Amino acid sequence: MNTTDVVIIGAGAAGLMCAIEAGKRGLRVTVLEKADKPGRKILISGGGRCNFTNLHTTPDNYLSDNPHFCKSALARYTPWHFIGLMSAHGLSYTEKTLGQLFCDQKAPAIVAMLLDECARAGVRIRCGEQVREIDWQDGRYTVKTADAHYRAANLVVATGGPSIPKMGATDFSQSVAKRFGLHTIPFRPALVPLVFSDQDKARWFAGLSGIALPVTASCNGVSFHENMLVTHRGLSGPAILQISSFWRKGDPLSIDLLPAHNAAELLNQAREQHPERHLHNWLSEYLPSRLAQRLCEVISLQGPLKQLSPRQLTNLAGLLNGWTLTPSGTEGMRTAEVSAGGVDCNELSSKTLAARKQPGLYFIGEAVDVTGHLGGFNFQWAWASGWCAGQALGL
Repeated sequence: MNTTDVVIIGAGAAGLMCAIEAGKRGLRVTVLEKADKPGRKILISGGGRCNFTNLHTTPDNYLSDNPHFCKSALARYTPWHFIGLMSAHGLSYTEKTLGQLFCDQKAPAIVAMLLDECARAGVRIRCGEQVREIDWQDGRYTVKTADAHYRAANLVVATGGPSIPKMGATDFSQSVAKRFGLHTIPFRPALVPLVFSDQDKARWFAGLSGIALPVTASCNGVSFHENMLVTHRGLSGPAILQISSFWRKGDPLSIDLLPAHNAAELLNQAREQHPERHLHNWLSEYLPSRLAQRLCEVISLQGPLKQLSPRQLTNLAGLLNGWTLTPSGTEGMRTAEVSAGGVDCNELSSKTLAARKQPGLYFIGEAVDVTGHLGGFNFQWAWASGWCAGQALGL
């Protein structure tokens, strides 16, 4: 039996940050990680470059059944706090589009920094330790693995969600929450490519795989203006990954292919000024040529602009500014960057991330029903929620 003050299950971004802060406060902290090394999801983030936060982080960048829950943590631990930590370790960063920050020294440097902070704080990290059972009795938790038992007054669940299962991700956090009577929001894939029926693929996407263009993707009152990528199974790219978090089965998706233009005005102007110009050639000024050709074929519009009737112009403009499709599904957890859903925020304190019904039990990071947009926001939630829990443990 190993006695400690805090057991943290999961050595990812949130778990390591929580361990650091708790250890700094003099608590004995043990982190249990079932993988053979800590920070595996950090290491693959951003293609290994680690998009560790976003300068424009606000609560509006997060999806939750309780949209106010994330405000406290995000206000108390900001992107600048993490940047300061990096600076203290001699790490630098580069700002890319839309406030995304990437570590110049790559993802392994971020993990090394966190592990160094853990070592300084006296944190014990045990890898290869898969939790088999959790008991609670007399105000203490007993966490049992194949090789050892750990006993502590505080238990932090930082195991994330089931996205990218090939890395060992599961819904373990929800099973723990249910074990102690906490309500959960079912996990679902988020920041994930969308797929379409065979009929839609044959009609719209056949032969177009690899085409990318800026669009505005909209669904359920939410819109994102970023690049879209056509794949052999449907649509991906930042705009689609973003909107996928808000999409539900059966919902239509609207795509503005000319987000910077009023298509009706452009078409009427082009018809007046260049009546002999062929539609495909005109469309190719604004869209990739293969996509322009496919649109002409699907809507059966060919020939010079002067031959288009007012009704045909109106229908084409509607398609260009509001191409409506209904995905058949997503690529699933296999390729989802994160999982939406998690422990119901109403079950937790927004200040400490502690369970309201169960003493000494905390949930942080992706395990909680707070899901960020693409671009470093989920890392910032991991840092902030882990930091807040670390400040509260043992009080």
